[in-house]
Amino acid sequence: MQPCPVNDEAETIHDNERAISDWQWAHGGPRRFEPAVPDAPSVVVVGSGPAGLVAAWDLARRGARVCVVERHDRAGGLLMYGIPNMKLDKSVVKRRVDLMAELGIEFRLGVDAADADVAAGLAAEFDAVVVAAGACKARGVGAEGFDVGVATGDVVYAVDYLTEQTRALLEGRKPAISAEGKDVVVIGGGDTGNDCMGTAVRQGARTVRQLEYGPRAPKERAASNLWPEWPNVAKTDYGQEEAIALQGDDLREWCADTQKVLLDGAGRVRGLQVRSFDWSAGKPEPVAGSGARGRCAAGTGGLRFRGPGGRRIRRVRRAAGDAGPSASGDDGRRFASCYACRRGQGRRRRVRCRRCPHGQQPGGQRHG
Repeated sequence: MQPCPVNDEAETIHDNERAISDWQWAHGGPRRFEPAVPDAPSVVVVGSGPAGLVAAWDLARRGARVCVVERHDRAGGLLMYGIPNMKLDKSVVKRRVDLMAELGIEFRLGVDAADADVAAGLAAEFDAVVVAAGACKARGVGAEGFDVGVATGDVVYAVDYLTEQTRALLEGRKPAISAEGKDVVVIGGGDTGNDCMGTAVRQGARTVRQLEYGPRAPKERAASNLWPEWPNVAKTDYGQEEAIALQGDDLREWCADTQKVLLDGAGRVRGLQVRSFDWSAGKPEPVAGSGARGRCAAGTGGLRFRGPGGRRIRRVRRAAGDAGPSASGDDGRRFASCYACRRGQGRRRRVRCRRCPHGQQPGGQRHG
């Protein structure tokens, strides 16, 4: 946990918030509210990640009948499957979901709103639709051989790797995707890359390296990089610390561009070809003569997400418009979308709020 500096002194905001939350749950949990009345407006929330759960909670608190649909078998989105259990115990997510169900919020799991028929059915069944699909579309690498590596299973997208590890843990079995005994390279940094490193170490990887495209951040925060800007300083998180402890050395590389995934005669990954960059001029310039090759038997793409799956949003929005008043007209807007992105999880997107047909929010309050 990195302390937040205020006047150059550390403030344990993370621990303070955690202590407040733990105390609240130990004393009965969040304040309950009355379930919606039978004739209250009905809203379906597509996605049960952070944005979806918050939207569903707030709508139900205001008096709406709320249903949350989730394509996975458990609610929580990236809270459930994108963040490793050692970082966020899944009992915490389940505790909140169980409380929401107790208060009348319905959860439909294993329902993919990207299916045209499902989207049309939801739009016809509910008065309004909120899409909170999350940033689940992975970003690949434009390197030669990358797609072949994905096809053979030697190259794995980070969200698939982390999801399978959590699912296996919850189901009490061995993961189908494992780094045990392998030389692993994590392409990309940030929280996701760090989680992949920690997971690989705990699965029993032989070595774990990490490649970052950008330059290494400075040790000290620059005078021009003041709060509330994101602190651009070098840090070593739990996954990297565990990798260093395993190997006795820090195997992270910066200014590294993966050019080629090297394959053997059977099409299996045997290494990577990486080019170095010089960022001294403020932009990446290839270093002449660079192009080192390194051994690996497995790779994970820990790059930032490209954003939500566009197909899912388009189909739900189209269905919402076809099933009733226009989703883009002035009368009877029935569609809204919201996003909850942390740094590194796709672009931050503006929340769009559309007025309901009667100019009223559930519970009788006027829109702002």
